[in-house]
Amino acid sequence: MKTKRSLLVSSVLTVSLLLGAGPLPITAEENNFQNILVKNGMTQPVYSLGEAITETVYVEVPLDSDADGKLDRVHADIIRPKETEEGLKVPVIYEMSPYRSGIKNVPVYDVDHELNTVKGKGKSTQVQSPKAADLPGYYDNYFVPRGYAVVLAESIGTGDSTGCPTTGDYREILGTKAVIDWLNGRTKAYDAQGNEIKADWTTGNVGMVGVSYNGTLPNAVAGTGVEGLKTIVPIAAISSWYDYYRSNGAVTAPGGYQGEDTDNMAEAILTRENPEVCAPVIEELTDGQDRENGDYNAFWEARDYTKNADKVEASVLMVHGLNDWNVKTQQFAQWWEVLGKKDVPRKLWLHQGGHSSPYGFRRDVWLETLNKWFDHWLYNIENDVMEQPVVDIQREDRTWHTESNWPATDALDTKLHLNPGQSGGTISLDRFEGKKETQTIVDDAMKKAESLVVNPSEQNENRLAYVTGELKKPLRMSGTPEVSIRASLSKPVANLTALLVDYDPDNQAKIVTRGWTDPQNLKSDLRSKSLTPGKEYTFTWTMQPDDYVFESGHKLGIVLISSDYDYSIRPKAGTIITMDPKKSNVILPIVGGEGAF
Repeated sequence: MKTKRSLLVSSVLTVSLLLGAGPLPITAEENNFQNILVKNGMTQPVYSLGEAITETVYVEVPLDSDADGKLDRVHADIIRPKETEEGLKVPVIYEMSPYRSGIKNVPVYDVDHELNTVKGKGKSTQVQSPKAADLPGYYDNYFVPRGYAVVLAESIGTGDSTGCPTTGDYREILGTKAVIDWLNGRTKAYDAQGNEIKADWTTGNVGMVGVSYNGTLPNAVAGTGVEGLKTIVPIAAISSWYDYYRSNGAVTAPGGYQGEDTDNMAEAILTRENPEVCAPVIEELTDGQDRENGDYNAFWEARDYTKNADKVEASVLMVHGLNDWNVKTQQFAQWWEVLGKKDVPRKLWLHQGGHSSPYGFRRDVWLETLNKWFDHWLYNIENDVMEQPVVDIQREDRTWHTESNWPATDALDTKLHLNPGQSGGTISLDRFEGKKETQTIVDDAMKKAESLVVNPSEQNENRLAYVTGELKKPLRMSGTPEVSIRASLSKPVANLTALLVDYDPDNQAKIVTRGWTDPQNLKSDLRSKSLTPGKEYTFTWTMQPDDYVFESGHKLGIVLISSDYDYSIRPKAGTIITMDPKKSNVILPIVGGEGAF
């Protein structure tokens, strides 16, 4: 809440700008005669980066994850304006990372093996990251001159921090939270000689930012409701680790990292001294992640931040690539949805890139947005950042547009039916009225999806392709597609994969999005159920959310395959899926569908 003094300062500044006056120095008595220069709603660079103070601290964490009898400590480097030694108090931009000391090359799991078959009903469990380089070093260069301190810390078990990495559970969350607690006087920190250090130079207002794992930890700690964390900026970030390494009950891989799992991730970032002390924690991860069944269990629930949305007090500026197959789009979509239900102040950028930051492709607009965002939430500066449209989205032609929400508010769930034909068939708004005709897919995990979607009219035993006629006008899909097929399996278990494909007038295929499921998770991710070979079931699963425009004259296709070489376990070829297209469909969230088909 703003004090009377800060409200007065904001009002004076706003009137001054409206009258065309120059920038005003702001003096806030509650912040020890804090002086910042504000112009057009943004802090300006008035402090010397060259004269800034740097220091290193080790923040005490209220746990002992490596069981050495001592509380863990998090190593953090700090850079702040020299005026903070003279009474200036500044807010903090904070990035926690497990990557500062590099990533080790560790073995991952072999995925060329048979699938696990559950016996009878699976055990019902009582339900109680990703590789990307750090952002370019612009935090200190850009924000310290504008009156911010920057804190760059190393997650537990990495670099000069103690403890053990735990791939996103409460231990890493507490390690991240401890820095915020220290900045607000609630825990202790020490220098290298063991002398206690106090953060008496900060207002206690903290904003977290980061890409990939570095953006995931802000999501995690925001779910604790920690006092002092005013805003987070998660970029290409995870909201549920289950959906990073699993999908609808299936063991799946992050794009480009086939065979990786939570224990491999922890081993890769385990760069502390004496890493062998963390062997019991790595073993704990191996046991808990359950690569056998792929079910959602207590282990994954502890790494699911969406369940903590009701505790989030920080505002959220979220950024994600619509073509990110490492941290897939489900991660932003489900986080965005639950935050909206809790009325968390939020803004979203969606771009056409992959696992990346807008610093690399929309730098000027990004820096201005980030500047205004941190100024508003950490300095209480009145600017227009919260009056701007809620969503910035980049279209396929690389132009940027704005929306009032996401998915598009006028997107309608539209059921499209599969009609049998020689190589698969067609997609229609009308249900097939002919007699039942079964069709088959023969699994061959060594054939990549990109090769299986080409030439949809040609016979191919390893896929079924259903394609619309040429679209009569552009068709936008905005949201999460869902596939439902009636089918039987020749074995008790198989992979099931659905691909949404754009075919251009030259019949060139582009996979728009895809989704996977373990058919044994017939009703829920929580429990696998044994299936009877030859018996028909209805298998329903979601694909990865997307926002995509199919151009006029293009064709929309649904291609069904079994194993997906780059993402799923790869069993021996030969499993047969027998499908009844008459009782199968796909639901697409469509904008402007009327008259397109």
